[in-house]
Amino acid sequence: MAKPIVAIVGRPNVGKSTLFNKLAGKRIAIVEDTPGVTRDRIYYETEWNGRQLMLIDTGGIEPKSDSAMLKYMRLQAQIAIDTADVIVFMTDVTVGLTADDRDIATLLLKSGKPVVVCVNKADNVGDVPPEYYEFYELGFDGDPIAVSSLHGSGTGDLLDRVLELVPQEDVDEKEEDDAIRVAVIGKPNAGKSSIINRLLGENRLIVSDIPGTTRDAIDTRVENEFGKYVFIDTAGIRRQSKVDDRIEKFSVLRAKLAVERADVCIIMVDSGEGVTEQDEKIAGLAHEAGKASIIVMNKWDLIEKDSKTTAKFTKDVYDSLSYMTYAPLLFASAMTGQRVERLYEMINSVVGQARKRVTTGMLNDVLNDAITRVQPPSDKGRYLKIYYMTQTEIQPPTFVIFCNDIELFHFSYRRYIENQLREVFGFEGTPIKLIIREKGDDKV
Repeated sequence: MAKPIVAIVGRPNVGKSTLFNKLAGKRIAIVEDTPGVTRDRIYYETEWNGRQLMLIDTGGIEPKSDSAMLKYMRLQAQIAIDTADVIVFMTDVTVGLTADDRDIATLLLKSGKPVVVCVNKADNVGDVPPEYYEFYELGFDGDPIAVSSLHGSGTGDLLDRVLELVPQEDVDEKEEDDAIRVAVIGKPNAGKSSIINRLLGENRLIVSDIPGTTRDAIDTRVENEFGKYVFIDTAGIRRQSKVDDRIEKFSVLRAKLAVERADVCIIMVDSGEGVTEQDEKIAGLAHEAGKASIIVMNKWDLIEKDSKTTAKFTKDVYDSLSYMTYAPLLFASAMTGQRVERLYEMINSVVGQARKRVTTGMLNDVLNDAITRVQPPSDKGRYLKIYYMTQTEIQPPTFVIFCNDIELFHFSYRRYIENQLREVFGFEGTPIKLIIREKGDDKV
């Protein structure tokens, strides 16, 4: 099941980001080189009482301001409200109930979403200020929850209330049928909507040369001779350095949520630009989520070609996406339709590979052969012993290998074993997950 989304909204300076960081358990301002990691994230996955939650932080809402930036912040908050399963409405007990609080409450009541009123800056534990009772006037169900986002008091009660309001775990968002869910991800103007329209044979989605036309993730169902599909068109993902308003960061959040819901990701790349740093980040979202993937080099009709062009582009793509060489590559044109219909067969193929199961007996035949050909590494007289391997999951195919010493199982040997699995069983289009565990006897 998809993680319930909890949006934190309210006026500026009521402590939204402080609460966000407190609930996340750390300060969220992360810069990493790992593919797919978004800088200065405004979302974070956390857990409370065994339930996974996706938190969203928003900029402060000033309902009546004419400032362009504050208008963007209002729009950003509206996107969060539309996306959320539950809304945490933050207020400030030291200021009391304000006119802006009332205006925001009106906005939230119109949304029809479950709302928890969070009265922040109640820093004296057990001593609720008289101003706390003003917030009952906002008209939401349930008691306001007094918290101190600075010290963390009351946050447990807040999360308990949130869990009471989120969708129950037995409610599955997936279609009742066996439709394959396909997320189409990529930078703005890479041709995501155009290729879905071409696959559907009709103009179901807005197509524009203005980057960022698609703000939301849009689901479109189709059934044909190849099978049943749900295509998820996502907002284009911009380079974060070019994001002036934080609305665009919701594009990354929406893409991430779409990837989580998908069985397959189609990664759209503009052939004219080649694989950029931002394309690497976008592809990393699918790779890190363990999703089967297809790389589509779109606008191929606009490229001047000779006999070496395809080979050169292929090398450049896999050099840039070195962590994703398992993903098949399609040179296509959404504009002319060139090779687009091949995508249906490729989708079916990579889903089949991601769902493949291999018996323990066959796995260990391959493992023993691999060990015979390339001896496991050793260190200072200690030798890596590999006992056996078994498959535990699909989508992605996940294998557990038992050995005597995890530290001796070098990354290079892990990659060697993965390559042997691919050589024998295929697994084209899907990442493979190897889990190394120690077993019993660790003596040489």
